[in-house]
Amino acid sequence: MSDTAAGDRPAPALTVVVHGPDARGHLAGLLDSLTPRPSPDVEVVVAAVGAWARETVEPYAADVTPVLLPEGTGDAAARAAGAARAAGRWLHFVRARDGLPSGAPRLLAEHAASLPEAVDALLFDHVRSTWRTSATPSPDGGPLTAAGGAAGVTLDEAPRLLRVTPLLGNRLLRTSLWRAREPLLNSDDEALAAYTALLLADRVAWTSLRGYEDRRPRPAELPSPSREEYLDRVDRYERLLETGRGRPSVTAVLYDLMVHDLLRTFVRSGMPDPVAREFFRRASAAAVRHRPAGTPRPAGPEGLRRALLESGSYTGYRATRAANRARRTVRGALRSGRRRLGSRLDEVAYRRSLAGPVDRELAVFSAYWDRGVACNPAAVAAKLGELAPRVHPVWVVSAANAALLPPGTDHVVPGTRRYWETLGRAGFLVNNVNFPNAVVKRPDAIHLQTHHGTPLKRMGLDQMPYPAAARGTDFAALLDRVDRWDFSVSANSHSTRAWRGAYPSRWVSLDHGYPRNDVYYTAGAAEVRAARERLGIAPGHRAVLYAPTHRDYEAGWTPRLDLAELSRRLGEDTVLLVRGHYFHESASPVPAEARRSGRIVDVSPYEPVEELCLAADVLVTDYSSIMFDYANLDRPIVVHADDWEIYRLTRGVYFDLPAGPPGPVSRTQEELTAILTTDAWRDEGSTTARASFRRRFCEYDDGRAAERVVRRVFLGQDAEDLPPVLPPEERSPAPTPEEATR
Repeated sequence: MSDTAAGDRPAPALTVVVHGPDARGHLAGLLDSLTPRPSPDVEVVVAAVGAWARETVEPYAADVTPVLLPEGTGDAAARAAGAARAAGRWLHFVRARDGLPSGAPRLLAEHAASLPEAVDALLFDHVRSTWRTSATPSPDGGPLTAAGGAAGVTLDEAPRLLRVTPLLGNRLLRTSLWRAREPLLNSDDEALAAYTALLLADRVAWTSLRGYEDRRPRPAELPSPSREEYLDRVDRYERLLETGRGRPSVTAVLYDLMVHDLLRTFVRSGMPDPVAREFFRRASAAAVRHRPAGTPRPAGPEGLRRALLESGSYTGYRATRAANRARRTVRGALRSGRRRLGSRLDEVAYRRSLAGPVDRELAVFSAYWDRGVACNPAAVAAKLGELAPRVHPVWVVSAANAALLPPGTDHVVPGTRRYWETLGRAGFLVNNVNFPNAVVKRPDAIHLQTHHGTPLKRMGLDQMPYPAAARGTDFAALLDRVDRWDFSVSANSHSTRAWRGAYPSRWVSLDHGYPRNDVYYTAGAAEVRAARERLGIAPGHRAVLYAPTHRDYEAGWTPRLDLAELSRRLGEDTVLLVRGHYFHESASPVPAEARRSGRIVDVSPYEPVEELCLAADVLVTDYSSIMFDYANLDRPIVVHADDWEIYRLTRGVYFDLPAGPPGPVSRTQEELTAILTTDAWRDEGSTTARASFRRRFCEYDDGRAAERVVRRVFLGQDAEDLPPVLPPEERSPAPTPEEATR
């Protein structure tokens, strides 16, 4: 290709082509590392797939070349679209979920610029990251430290280079090679593309420089491979061996890689038996057809496995594997000295229930660690009674809270025999947190995770870098619980994205809205008046709902405001409804002397919280998720962020709340008082901020969320057959208290 770009400017040495969806929210960090340009000799093209990637790229548009692609665009198509805009002499394909070590693009560009023209591919080292580990060395360090890589060699001279991890991210490709051989080089099968690049290169150079971070998703978050995807793995090696035909040293290594990979896939993948039989048959045929003449099998167990594969004996291979597993199990039991038997009555009852049929007319509900009928599970259960009354709901409720249940509520107490029997039989399990670790995910039962708020603070795995938030959390056990989810409810695309990163697994997102927020659109003036009457709020009085959240960096409840002084300053026509976080049940947020005036009401134990919101004229909160729910009412919200910097640093947050709040922001009690004693709490600026906030965070809430969830989960209806989400301009929230009295 030409060494000059448009306008006769010298072409950059390297084009970094970032491609794919922002599935894990890593794209912004990757672009931060690439902007401003790492050097004049490096350009960045971003082939952004889908809305989230497009939104992420927008702030970087001045420093990168964006190529915007529709949702669902595959890796190969995204790579092709990005490479088509490249001006660099070399290409580096980087997945949007991955990373680049500091300074790597500049160093790679400098190294590539010094290579002879005959070199078409440059291999380099990389690091690996998982949810548990960060930047651990790859296994490629040894082969890439060997001498002789600077000037390049033919692959026939160094076929060991095929053993370098097959990623496009750990190699640069000369742009002229890519454009001349793109149909052969580009594939949605990245390993196929990575191997093919080496097979087609005239010469290959290498360096021990670490130039890529391969962020590996959990296997549990990847979709289950289809039959065709399993069989394509055999076809991958058939194609590679065909491409390498006539090159004995190359095909010998490819054959070894093929047999090793296909056996490992067969053993570890857990593919269904019919697929496993076909996969084994095809793998066996490929192993026999392509085995290099005169090549002996390895000695020991590996040689036996290869012999069984080449024999085509599916049953024999399975039997040998089963016998080996049994021997290991016995040895392990002998080493441990004992085997734990389920002898307790509840364990026996649970095992017996698990062995029986699943009851598709039984649903178990729980909320807030068995506190009672509340939140999204309560709204789902209520709608279930309307749309599918044949499904019987049973609530899990602690012994202490059982007396507070609505009359006639069927319930079980944790740890009892009926509790375990019910959990074992239930066809549906619904929770806004997680069921205990001991609960088993039956394949034909459905677990519905409703969550209990839109996340501002970091959640799940995203808490790991924040010790105050992560303290005492067993993240491996958390992921075991997450792996039980079939569905995850979301109120907005922000939440959907956050849950994907925080709880990586194979669940399906229900972008249907929060069921608990339906009441904000279905309630009328009578419900608003009734809520205020129950709380003793006189007509014409302003009700300020103050709902602060928990701080991980504090040991217990710490008052943020002098409530008595605030109430005095707000005057006799204002009632303060104070709701403490449920983590602090034993400590009232309102001192006894402050309650005597009657203008400060401790509503911490009041349920449901939605009634408090209906009764309030304005919400004052800090970082509580109640602000996202309350925004559905389109009533004023004030954010009191007196410790934002500390909270952000200790807990971690997903976005800068003071930069995009739902209303005015105060930092001191004086500022809060000034907002509430003037019209600042409901002026034009407050209205404008709230409108923007509602568009972003009330995206799917329109009053029919519970119906959509019940129809999808319990009635099995397809997503396209559900009631569509109403656009914001067509929604009618419940009337304000002032409107309700007219």
